Amino acid sequence: MSKIDEIVFLHQVASPCHLAILAESIGLKTRVLSNVEQLENNAKVNSFYLLSQQGAALDANGIPLIASQMVKHVPVALYQVEREQLAADAALLMGIRGLLFTEERMDLLLTGLRKMLADELWFDRPLMSQMLRQLIRRNEAPDELSEQSSEMLQLLTKREKTIIELVSGGSRNKEIANALSISEHTVKAHISSIFRKTQARNRVELLRWAQSFQRQLGSPALSHYAEHL
Repeated sequence: MSKIDEIVFLHQVASPCHLAILAESIGLKTRVLSNVEQLENNAKVNSFYLLSQQGAALDANGIPLIASQMVKHVPVALYQVEREQLAADAALLMGIRGLLFTEERMDLLLTGLRKMLADELWFDRPLMSQMLRQLIRRNEAPDELSEQSSEMLQLLTKREKTIIELVSGGSRNKEIANALSISEHTVKAHISSIFRKTQARNRVELLRWAQSFQRQLGSPALSHYAEHL
């Protein structure tokens, strides 16, 4: 992901946007919008969009309706999320980059915000573990791959396949480095290579790609990792 120039908050409630105030206090450029009509896509500015669940029109999973259209074009995360009123797995699979819950401490909200701006997903670890287990067990993957997909798989090294599985399980770069006894710099280099070979632009797209080809990506390292989740 290119460097983010600003964070745009869609804050459709009367109360102040405390997260935007906090972000500004650490030097991040922010913009707060009060309604959907104010949204605009400026191709010259790399913006990260945070949509408040509160005050928004929601779909059956508790996700703001506007999110399904925005995720196709720009990075989107949700904040002011009521944990019991949102299907987190649906948000993840839609392409939402992360969830910031109403009951979380400000320091944790800020950590989550920083991680997402660094192109990492920010979801609860149990959810990521659950998604990984589903990837391992699912038997719906096609037995035959397209020629293009087969070429992608052949390009991946054994180490890269292992890193894909760890990323799919929610591991951060530091955790991957520790698990594989390599440096974070090396992890970043591997991930850049993986993005290029799979034609994924970010971790969300890589997760979707891994879902499609889970059976072909299975490895002893993945099985060992899953047993300890």
